[in-house]
Amino acid sequence: MYGTLYGVGIGPGDPELLTLKAVRVIQESPVIAVPGKVKEDTVAYQIVKQAIPSLGEKECLEVYMPMTKDPGELEESHQAGARKVAACLQEGKNVAFLTLGDPTVYATYIYIHQRLKEQGYATEIINGITSFCAAAARLDMGLVEKEEMLHVIPASYQIEEALKLPGVKVLMKAGKQMPRVKEQLKKLDCDVSMVENCGMEQERVYYGAEEIPEDAGYYSLLIVK
Repeated sequence: MYGTLYGVGIGPGDPELLTLKAVRVIQESPVIAVPGKVKEDTVAYQIVKQAIPSLGEKECLEVYMPMTKDPGELEESHQAGARKVAACLQEGKNVAFLTLGDPTVYATYIYIHQRLKEQGYATEIINGITSFCAAAARLDMGLVEKEEMLHVIPASYQIEEALKLPGVKVLMKAGKQMPRVKEQLKKLDCDVSMVENCGMEQERVYYGAEEIPEDAGYYSLLIVK
């Protein structure tokens, strides 16, 4: 009998934000998978290790996920990752794939999940606390109220039209595009807040587009109202 693949959302960074279900599934799974070449260097592993000290005793699959938009390179890495996980599932081992935030929101994990599901393996998603909810809580503010709309936008792509949408905009994964994002926001009459590394030791909070550093890290999330 084949094992089950669990995509486990571990929340945005604070180990106390792992759900009880996430902790249980990780503890019960004989194998974990992390998105990176070396488990100790992955953010997901470091977060969970704080909540589950025995994590280092588990068999670990290190699944490289390149930061690129090149279709060929992405397809190759997704296929390689799926093969690596499938080999464990075929041995009857359950695999808990550690995923920052929630596996259903811009998670690279989902591409491996989809491939293995199509191949007939059992899969299950364990929800995690999303980064934008955690950031709003850190800012001590409501995210949306009454009839307000919420738009979650991948900021590494073109955002000009998206910023014209009514309601509250959440900008995720700006990465190296932060200078361009910052310039777009400075043109608007809006309130901007940003949390960098939410829930982590290096957490920083910024208010206003002018205050946002152009070299902000990958785990930076902006809330635009």
